[in-house]
Order: sequence, then structure tokens, then C-alpha cells
Amino acid sequence: MAGNPGSGGKQKLYPSAAAALEGVVADGQTLAVGGFGLCGIPEALIGALRDSGVKGLTAISNNAGVDGFGLGLLLETRQIRKMISSYVGENKEFERQFLSGELELEFNPQGTLAERLRAGGAGIPAFFTRTGYGTVVAEGKETRQFGEHWYVMETALMADVSLVKAWKADTAGNLVFRKTARNFNPACAMAGKVCIAEVEEVVEVGAIDPDHVHLPGIYVDRIVHNPTPEKRIEQRTVRQGDK
Repeated sequence: MAGNPGSGGKQKLYPSAAAALEGVVADGQTLAVGGFGLCGIPEALIGALRDSGVKGLTAISNNAGVDGFGLGLLLETRQIRKMISSYVGENKEFERQFLSGELELEFNPQGTLAERLRAGGAGIPAFFTRTGYGTVVAEGKETRQFGEHWYVMETALMADVSLVKAWKADTAGNLVFRKTARNFNPACAMAGKVCIAEVEEVVEVGAIDPDHVHLPGIYVDRIVHNPTPEKRIEQRTVRQGDK
């Protein structure tokens, strides 16, 4: 039904998440995974990755999921060796593994993480930023003064495989994201050598207005249709009723 990644005119649509990962994922790889909190997480692909049994993974992701969902599934099975993240405060298993020395962590300011991924996709090896200068973030990194201010050099992030979530795709892989689900997904997609996209809707080429495409299909190698994703609310806050 589908060809190899980057296989020109062959179909990019795969029948299942497991089929899309087949022949692509392997032990010891670095993966860039889209999502922000519980929004825009490629849940079907993460579930299939867990079932594949690959281990020793480095995961680049803004969050680390939560217990029992998202990347939290891979932490529970100890398939992730290292996290490169920005915010990890929603996952108790992450906390336990990190504090016990079982999990390696590379912390990034959120904007720095986004820019490192963007730089990786753009072929920019490194950049300077003021963020983090004079803090633990700058330890062991090159610093340089430009004008009146000091800057920290941050290196680009690139991944063997990118797993992303979009709302709609055409069969050529052009993607449209909905609202906040856009978050880190485009940057993760561009930073990966192979990109697999999980989408809610699949349409034919030409059905998406070119001006509405958020990520061109040139960056997407494989597509998985997941029409009924689980859409969790990370923190449900309601007003107390009148007494």
C-alpha cells in the first residue's frame, strides 16, 4: 500500500501506526515528538512505538507526557534513556526515574528548545541566545559578548525519526494543524530525517488550499489515519457552584 520514506510518487498513507513505524525505528535512535502538554500528541504512533519494543531512545519533546499517556507510556516501559525537554512537571514516573538516576535529562528553556529544533530543520548548526546566560543552562557551553550583552551558544537538534500529530493531511503529506496543536509539531517534523504524521482526516491532493498548508509534504514521509484520537484535558478547572 505504501512505499519507502522519501519514495517519490509512491503512496505515503500507511494502514496502521505499527506499519508506518516498521523498518524505520530502531534501538538507540533519537526521536523528535510533537505536542505541548496533552495537545497535539501523536498518541497512536507512541502506542505503536511502545509495542515495537525498541529501547535506549533519546526523546526530544517539550513535555514528557503524563503517567499512562503520551511519552509517559514509554517511560513506564523504560524504553526512553534520555529526555531533551522543557517542562516535565506532570509526570510522577519521570520524576522518580530522574531523581533515582535512571533517566538522563537535558533541560532547555522552552524558546531555546523550539529554536534548536527549527535550526536543525533549517541546516543551521548553532546559534547564540541571551536566554540562560549566567544560569545552570549555560554551564559547559560557549559564551560570547555581542554589543552590551552576553550570549550562550546553543546547538541545533536533529532526530532520526519525527513523530507528529496534525488535523488534516492530503495524500502528498501536506499538513494542516488546528489551533494550539500546531505547537512544536512543525519544528519536530522538519528536524527529523524521517517524519511520520498521525492525522485525523486524509483528503486528496488539491483539497487543501495551498495558502492553508502549515507544513509542506516535502517534510512528511509517512501518514497514519487516526480518525478518533483521545483528546484529554490536562488540567480541568471549573468554577465552584454557589452555596
